[in-house]
Amino acid sequence: MGIFFIILAALLDIAANLMLKKSNGFQNKFYGVLALLEVMCAFIALSFAIKIIPLSVAYASWGALGIIGTIIGGYFLFGEKLNKKGIFGIFCILCAIVLLHIE
Repeated sequence: MGIFFIILAALLDIAANLMLKKSNGFQNKFYGVLALLEVMCAFIALSFAIKIIPLSVAYASWGALGIIGTIIGGYFLFGEKLNKKGIFGIFCILCAIVLLHIE
């Protein structure tokens, strides 16, 4: 159940990051406020996850999934691209998260 809350928190974080980009530095208030609400909900979901999973693993997983999801969202919604070093970095993040969850 803990992983469910981590994934939920990550999805909310990704949505918040994309809304923040869409707000254009809070020039569009609607997207800016939506981003703030989504971040608050993400922290609430993370708070449920850390009751089940150790804080260090939950927070690292949430952050990593948020980074990867934001990169994917930025690519598809805003045309932002990574170079080869960035792609290698994503691979390293994925490996780290897998290793954190292996007991």
